[in-house]
Amino acid sequence: MFDWSTAVWRKSSFSDAGGNCVEVAFCGGVRGLRDGKLGAFGPVLVVGASGFGAFLNAVRGGRFDR
Repeated sequence: MFDWSTAVWRKSSFSDAGGNCVEVAFCGGVRGLRDGKLGAFGPVLVVGASGFGAFLNAVRGGRFDR
């Protein structure tokens, strides 16, 4: 279990003013992702650094484009 209460959360650069955003924080060797609308009250998806890197590469490569 990780203590996310002291983590520094960063919003996606693609966030809009309405709160529709993804936030990410780094804690040791893992990354936490959460829904910005829920903030500290929402669940945190925890992934390893290599998995997060693979996800970012897929996003940058357009793999999830509609």
